[in-house]
Amino acid sequence: MVNSMHAPSPDSGDAQWIAEAIDLAGRNVAEGGGPFGALIVKDDALVATGVNRVTRDNDPTAHAEVVAIRDAARRLETFVLAGCTLYTSCEPCPMCMASALWSRVDRIVYAADRHDAADAGFDDLAFYELFARPRDGWSTRVEELRVDTRLHPFDAWRASPTRVEY
Repeated sequence: MVNSMHAPSPDSGDAQWIAEAIDLAGRNVAEGGGPFGALIVKDDALVATGVNRVTRDNDPTAHAEVVAIRDAARRLETFVLAGCTLYTSCEPCPMCMASALWSRVDRIVYAADRHDAADAGFDDLAFYELFARPRDGWSTRVEELRVDTRLHPFDAWRASPTRVEY
């Protein structure tokens, strides 16, 4: 992953792909969407794109990165995106970052950061700060309810001869 505090100089390929992600985000704004665009690239070839579709689809999870990851997984017919790079117009929010990590992309390259998103009125920074605090300080209550049957799905998973590890 690229750390914005110690970002390497982009090579021409990175600069080309990030420019395309930014252009995609700008076109999405012109079409009534949010200012976010993402690409999945493998072996220097474009695999998938995604734009922010939250308001268009009434889907709070339809962030550009998640849309691109879903499209790439469908096109590559795998849930493991090893060998791929996620290029995105803005630093992924915590949900998108977790999605990228779960997808096992090799790299994440972004342009604007969470502070730029906050300056434009987006909550990314607030969520990063929230996850750094203990849950008892959150406005949304998160509670564990330990029932006797809580491990049954895991037992079924462990016993399943058709399970696919991930």
